[in-house]
Amino acid sequence: MSDATLAVPLDRPEVPDTLPLLPVRDIVVFPNMVVPLFVGRESSIHAVRFAMEHSRLVMLASQKVSSTESPQPSEIYTTGTIATVMRMITLSDGRIKLLLQGMVKAKIVSYLQSVPFYTVRLQKWDEPKVTLPDIELHALIRLVRGQIERIISFGRFPVTKAIPVIEHMEDPSRLSDLIAQHLGLTMEAAQDLLETVDPVARLKKVSSFMAKEIDILTMQQEIQVEAKGEIDKSQREYFLREQMKAIQKELNDGDERSLESKEFREKIAAASMPKKVEEEAEKQVKRMEKMHPDSAETANIRTYLEWLIEMPWSKETQDKLDLALAEKVLNEDHYGLDKVKERIVEYLAVCSIKKTMKGPILCFVGPPGVGKTSLGRSIARAMGREFVLVSLGGVHDEAEIRGHRRTYIGALPGRIIQGIKQAGTKNPIFMLDEIDKVGTDFRGDPSSALLEVLDPKQNHAFSDHYLGLPFDLSKVMFITTANQIDPIPTPLKDRMEIIHLSGYTLEEKVAIARQFLIPQQMAEHGVLPAQVRFDNAGIRKIIAHYTREAGVRNLEREIAHIMRKTARKIVEGALGRQVITGANVGNFLGTSKFQPEAAVEKDTVGIATGLAWTPTGGDIIRVEATMMRGKGGLSLTGNLGDVMKESAQAALSYIRSNEKALGISPNPFSENDIHIHVPSGAIPKDGPSAGITMATALASLLTGVPVRRDVAMTGEVTLRGRVLQIGGLKEKVLAAKRAGMKIIVLPKQNEKDLDEIPPHVQKGLKFVFANDMSDVLTAASRQSGFKATPRRHSGRL
Repeated sequence: MSDATLAVPLDRPEVPDTLPLLPVRDIVVFPNMVVPLFVGRESSIHAVRFAMEHSRLVMLASQKVSSTESPQPSEIYTTGTIATVMRMITLSDGRIKLLLQGMVKAKIVSYLQSVPFYTVRLQKWDEPKVTLPDIELHALIRLVRGQIERIISFGRFPVTKAIPVIEHMEDPSRLSDLIAQHLGLTMEAAQDLLETVDPVARLKKVSSFMAKEIDILTMQQEIQVEAKGEIDKSQREYFLREQMKAIQKELNDGDERSLESKEFREKIAAASMPKKVEEEAEKQVKRMEKMHPDSAETANIRTYLEWLIEMPWSKETQDKLDLALAEKVLNEDHYGLDKVKERIVEYLAVCSIKKTMKGPILCFVGPPGVGKTSLGRSIARAMGREFVLVSLGGVHDEAEIRGHRRTYIGALPGRIIQGIKQAGTKNPIFMLDEIDKVGTDFRGDPSSALLEVLDPKQNHAFSDHYLGLPFDLSKVMFITTANQIDPIPTPLKDRMEIIHLSGYTLEEKVAIARQFLIPQQMAEHGVLPAQVRFDNAGIRKIIAHYTREAGVRNLEREIAHIMRKTARKIVEGALGRQVITGANVGNFLGTSKFQPEAAVEKDTVGIATGLAWTPTGGDIIRVEATMMRGKGGLSLTGNLGDVMKESAQAALSYIRSNEKALGISPNPFSENDIHIHVPSGAIPKDGPSAGITMATALASLLTGVPVRRDVAMTGEVTLRGRVLQIGGLKEKVLAAKRAGMKIIVLPKQNEKDLDEIPPHVQKGLKFVFANDMSDVLTAASRQSGFKATPRRHSGRL
């Protein structure tokens, strides 16, 4: 039924020929009908506000499809009702609540405007005269009134206060409109009624609708009476069945429960469970036999038994121990990653010698997009094992790992047991993705629950809270992934073998794009090799100017973007092969998203180039230092973290304590302030590895010796000037090479890590390994270090 209320006819003002249109959905408004509406569409709000400022009149017309948000003229019925706005309230969420009263029917002749709302030209309907003889008209009205009384007797007429009005109304037009408002007609039926011109024909249609409603209500009443009798019959049959079960039990006759118990015992025997598990399963079957079959506890026991039966207690896949095949599969799926591939091949070699080898616990640590998750799938394919992926990102409930106890409603095993059941074997490759994103709150610490799972000396008897029985996880090969190693708790980290996956070099990304990404995106977009070709310059341009990442995820997105553009050109009839070059990449991808770091034009006093590690790879940073007249203060800007600020203080202390050795003019600190700034101030920066860069910039500032523009450096500095070891070496070296650096200054303790850098990356680079700041300053200057050099301050600071 509609929300319309009984209306009192208003004095009808003069209706203009043009009015704003308000499309309504799920309702047809009749003349004299009062209806509340909520208006939320922007165009409708504009139409209402226009109406309130002028005549307070709007044209209401129903949409043909109610789900359409912005209906076109063809989607709106042409016949509707002109209504006056009786009341308007603006709600807090921006919507408008209206109270409208229909006045007169009208037909849309044409649409005059569509923005910001529809304005239409109208033709009002004049009700035709009734041609039916009075006796027949009275008979029809009496019939309709009788039908209304019949519907009321069923308690289905919603507005009882309309009954006295109906009893004294003789106008067939108003009578049909008033009844139609409360019949709950479909949109199509109500619109058809609105469009019917002849009042008598309209009243006959209303009578026909009510006749159908009376038939339905009569049948519904009969069904209710019949259903009550069926319920009584069902209760009687239930008691008879219960008596029959008692008789069968006394006669020791088999019933459904005996058959169910027998079926469970057969499945238990076929599941090859360990003895302790089999005893528990048999115990639960006996408990179920003693309980009422329809009780909630019986349903819980059934579910528990099904889990025990479906767990792969003794099922395992046979490993493929062909080392050459494994290497081939890993190389087919991934480029580079030699350490990981070597580790997997070593594991297979040990398994071929010792059959009872426990599964290793590996942790792949690296930036996003370097292939950590997909590498797990490749390992499973190479070894012929099932693969299970469980994402731990955002998990903060211990029950997600260990499961819920069976006393809870809706209890289930944890993700570990669910994954094993999903795999169907007891030795799958089990990948725990994003282990560094595990949370901790009042519901427990999931990372602590993982200690038992990821400990090779304990997980042979892992106990899930739901099963309450030990399950052997020692043959599962667990692989975890993380973007950063620091958030992983130390006890958990100690149980895993950490394998670092560094970001890819430019050459590696080009090779990955050629071997994997481009063929894959061609296949996904239906583009043939004869229709598109990438040259190396084009791929390099995409990598350098449209992506900034350690992995290749964004590179794959940009290649997919080019494939979509190419597919469109093919469909539009473009002839010839599309060749993606460095010159025309912009035609496909638009303006470059990133620009390489601008090189310093010449050796500059007070500016040194440092190297930084970020989650998306390495980057270079410029450290700038300047002096101004003051009282010896130190200012640090550039969104620096606490550790980086402390590094700047340590660097300044080193310079001040060695001012004579560096040839700095006497007592410059008491008369001047020093300001150190690291550009890109909107980006947070932290870490100790910029210490020698800050010390070099300060030494250059105070001695007047310019720093070489082709030297980049990284390392932590102590108060005595010692240079300490840093991490992320490969990423930092790649960043220096991208920026065109020729000399890289590294801590002496990192010399052993140079083996991680591929030879093609080292080509053209000179590495200087520094024990203390004197080595750094010597490498950063084109002369023999930073000392005894007269310095002229601009403006005499």
